[in-house]
Amino acid sequence: MRLNDRIDAGRRLASRLKQYAGLGDLVVLGLPRGGVPVAFAIAEQLGAGLDAFVVRKVGVPGHEELAMGAVASGGVTVRNETIIERLGVSPDVFEASAEAQRLEVDRREKRYRKGRPAWKVRGRNVILTDDGLATGATMKAAVEAIRKNHPRRLIVAVPVAARVSVDAFRQRLESPSEEFVCLHEPEVLDGLSGWYADFRQIRDDEVKELLQTAPIQRCTERSAKRAEKCSRG
Repeated sequence: MRLNDRIDAGRRLASRLKQYAGLGDLVVLGLPRGGVPVAFAIAEQLGAGLDAFVVRKVGVPGHEELAMGAVASGGVTVRNETIIERLGVSPDVFEASAEAQRLEVDRREKRYRKGRPAWKVRGRNVILTDDGLATGATMKAAVEAIRKNHPRRLIVAVPVAARVSVDAFRQRLESPSEEFVCLHEPEVLDGLSGWYADFRQIRDDEVKELLQTAPIQRCTERSAKRAEKCSRG
């Protein structure tokens, strides 16, 4: 069944995630840009916090399409030791490439949040989403990064992904506290756009607006007990 747009995709995902509705420590993270509208709809339906989780690939110099790692929100760095060792990438070369991407992560976060702090994920129930999985490389990096922040539970939820990507992703889940949810799992995925009536590009200012208008106010610096009761207004 074709999805109307990313908001529609998020609402449909929320219906599959309703067992998490009302949890005071629930936060939904969307991968910018396309994943943020999906995350917004999920957060709105489940009464959860909302944030963007920025991930940038660290490419091999001269072969930037080949990822030797990734950097993500929260200052997390993920290294692909297989690629690093195979190509003999030195620590200095990796760090220089990673630092360039950290600056880009920082730039985007400042633009999206306008000085507001990020949601803390340690000890929380976290739903991580995007508007679909093509290769899944960015989502894999995001999962690795979030694991380093030790959430209580991690649910990866996407509207559509090829069956082979779904099977591979489920195999990567490391514990009963991790879950993968997907609405549509076609055998062949020629592209995400064919699954949406409206798949226009999302602008940075739209991401910023969605984060600002999310129903649940961020409570990252308050006690856990107060945070459970925290809402906009």
